[in-house]
Amino acid sequence: MAPIVQDKEGDVLVDYAFGPIISDGGVEFRLWAPLVKAVSVNIEGCDSRQMERSGDGWHQCLAAGVKPGSRYKFGLPDGLMVPDPASRHQPQDVQGASEVVDLKCFEWTANNWSGRPWEESVIYELHVGSFTPEGTFRAAIEKLAHLAEIGVTAIEIMPVSDFPGRYNWGYDGVLPYAPDSSYGRPEDFMALVDAAHRHCISVFLDVVYNHFGPDGNYLPNYAPLFTEHHKTPWGNGINYDGEGSKAVREFVIQNAIYWIKEFRLDGLRLDAVHAIKDDSEEHLLHELARRAREAAGGRHVHLIVENEDNDSALLTRDEKGRPTCFTAQWNDDVHHVLHIAATGETYGYYQDYADDDGKIGRALAEGFVFQGEHMPYRGESRGKPSAGLPPTAFISFIQNHDQIGNRALGDRMITFRPLEPIKAVTAVYLLSPQIPMLFMGEEWGAREPFPYFCDFDDELNEKVRQGRRKELSRLPGFDAEDALDPTARSTFEMAKLGWSQRDSADAVEMLAFYKSLLTMRHQRIVPLLQRMGAGNASFRHEGHRTAVDWTLAAGSTLHIVANLADQPATNPAPPAGEQIFLLGSVKENMLAPWSVYSSISPARE
Repeated sequence: MAPIVQDKEGDVLVDYAFGPIISDGGVEFRLWAPLVKAVSVNIEGCDSRQMERSGDGWHQCLAAGVKPGSRYKFGLPDGLMVPDPASRHQPQDVQGASEVVDLKCFEWTANNWSGRPWEESVIYELHVGSFTPEGTFRAAIEKLAHLAEIGVTAIEIMPVSDFPGRYNWGYDGVLPYAPDSSYGRPEDFMALVDAAHRHCISVFLDVVYNHFGPDGNYLPNYAPLFTEHHKTPWGNGINYDGEGSKAVREFVIQNAIYWIKEFRLDGLRLDAVHAIKDDSEEHLLHELARRAREAAGGRHVHLIVENEDNDSALLTRDEKGRPTCFTAQWNDDVHHVLHIAATGETYGYYQDYADDDGKIGRALAEGFVFQGEHMPYRGESRGKPSAGLPPTAFISFIQNHDQIGNRALGDRMITFRPLEPIKAVTAVYLLSPQIPMLFMGEEWGAREPFPYFCDFDDELNEKVRQGRRKELSRLPGFDAEDALDPTARSTFEMAKLGWSQRDSADAVEMLAFYKSLLTMRHQRIVPLLQRMGAGNASFRHEGHRTAVDWTLAAGSTLHIVANLADQPATNPAPPAGEQIFLLGSVKENMLAPWSVYSSISPARE
C-alpha cells in the first residue's frame, strides 16, 4: 500500500496518498486535482469511470477486479488525457498510459543489509544509460563486482525519474515516482539495489525537486504546482509555501521516502537545492531530511546536497557529531582548485580560484574556498564559514557529470593532460579525509567524453541547441560554435563507456593505481575518520608545496604534502610520521614535480 499521511485541514482529514493503492478487491485510483471539478479514470480494456471528488480536491475511484499490469490514464474536463503524476511505470514514455505495479511482490535477498557508516563511503557516480552498452539497470548489475574489487563502497546514480525521449541526463524528469522505462522496469531497479547490497555497496539516487522538465508535466493543468512568488532559472518556483502547498510538499517528501523505503536506497543526492525556494516556517529541505531519516528506521541513510550557495548551515552536526540535516555537500571548490593545478585552465568560473595556490589548502582543510568572500567572476559574495565542519561533510572529486559536461566537447582531463598531474591530484583527493567520488570510467582512465544530451521534439530540441550555445559561451574558454549537438543520438552514443578498453595496458596500470590508493584509504584512513572532531585541520603553502594536516580520531594526525606543479619544490622535507603513500621521489629537502607524500603521525603521549 502507498504511504498515507493524514493531515487535518480545518474540519477535513486529508489522506495524502499518491499513486494507485492495490488491495484484494482491486485498485483504488487517486488524483489530487483541486483546479478541476471532475476527473475520470480510463483503464485500458475497461469503460471510463467517473471519480468521486472530495472537498479537498482529491478525486478517487475503487476499480474492482483491476490488477497489477493494468494501464490507465486520467481524463480531465477539457478532454485531455494525462498519466498519473505518481505513476510507478510508464512503458510508453511520459505521454503514454501509466501501469499499475505491485512493488511489494519483489523478492529481496539482501535482507540483512542495514547500510554502511558514512566515513566508509567511496562514491562512484554513474549514468545508467551510458554506464554499459545496454544502458539498463540489469546490465549495470554485471559491473558491480568490478566496483567492489577496486574499493568502491557506494554508487550514486544520476536521476532516473521518467523523462521525455530516448536519452537524457535525467534532470528533465516529469514523473518522479517512475524509473525511466528505457532503463527497465521498477523491479529491475530494485534488482540493481539488491545486487549492490550483496556486494556491500550502498546506492544513492540523484533526485530533482527544484523544477520539472519541459515536456510531459501535466500537473499545472489541474493542481497549483507552481507559484509566481518565487523565481528559479527554469521559471516560476515550485509551490512549497503558498495556497495548496501542503499537497505539493507531500508529493515531493513522500517521493524521497518512497525511494528509501520501497527501493531500499541508502541515500539521496538533492540537485541544486539553492534553487528550492520556500518561506515556510520549516523549509522543505529541513522537513524532507527529518522525515526521510525517520522513515529509514535504524538503517544508515545519507542525504547529500548540491548547493551553489555553499550554505554550511545545512551541514551542521549535533553534539555527537551526527548530521542534524544533511550529511554532506558536493564540494565544487575542491574540484576547481585541483583542476586548475592539473590543467592550468583559468577560464570562466575558474578565474575566481586562480593565482592563489593557497586556495588548494583551504579547500582541503576547510571545505569551502569562499566562505562569504566576494567572487569577481560571480559578481557577488558566496558561502558561509565551513572550517568548523568535519571534512566528511564534503564530497571531493576531480570529475563529475557537470564538470565534464560543462565543456563544449564533454572531454575528460585525461585526453589533454599528461598522466603525472592527473595522478597527483587523484592521490590528493582520494587520500584526504573528505569523502571521495569517482566518475564512471575514471578508475581506468576512460577517454570517452560525457557531453550533455537530451531528446525532445523538434521545437524543444532547437531551443536546447540555442540555449546550449549561449550557455557555453560563458563557460571555460571554449568556442560555443564547436559544441556538440546535445539532441543528436550520436552525442549520447559517444558518452557510453568502452568497457573493452579496461584491459589495455594503460587502463590496467591506472586501475592498479586507483586500487592501491583506495586500499590505503580503507585500511589506514577510514578507521581514523570515526568519532573525529570538527575544525581540526590546518594548511600552509610554501613555494610550490601545499601541506595540510588533519587531526583525526584518537589524536592521530594525517599529513598530505603535495607539489602540484611542473617545478621541484625546495622547501623543508615532508613531516615525520609513518609513510602511507609516496608518489614521486623525495630527496633531501626537495619535493619532486607532481609529487604527493602522505603519512600518519600517532597521537602524542
